[in-house]
Amino acid sequence: MPALSLDHWNVYCKDLAATVRFYERYVGLKDGDRPPFNFPGAWLYAGEKPILHLVSETGRKDHGSGAIDHVAINCADIRGCIDQLKKDGQPFEVRKVPARPLQQVFIHDPDGVMIELNFWNEADVPEIDREQVLPGERARRERTTA
Repeated sequence: MPALSLDHWNVYCKDLAATVRFYERYVGLKDGDRPPFNFPGAWLYAGEKPILHLVSETGRKDHGSGAIDHVAINCADIRGCIDQLKKDGQPFEVRKVPARPLQQVFIHDPDGVMIELNFWNEADVPEIDREQVLPGERARRERTTA
């Protein structure tokens, strides 16, 4: 049974509307059609594919599913992304991957899920973070002190 591709990831969120807005504004996903489940949520699409399923917590007690650190999404227009994040005062950090034409923007959603936005073959931006900490750590610190 070979794996073919990632289908979607699921996030339990405290504020469904705020989480939908975050992923639409900063990741470029679009809220779309969702089956009529008997619990509140949303499906967010990349093109024709619902890659993120959101479920409103509504009093859920158990959390977590192991040591998942982040979710990575291929994107375009790093300059536009950074400009929007700066305009909104959203904490972020930019990393350059050694020996690859890849820059990464790390952000955290309203529930603290780290999102890695990958920008391949785009001109380097001056915001590249040279701090020697794990990706997402600086943005996580800024988010908790904000």
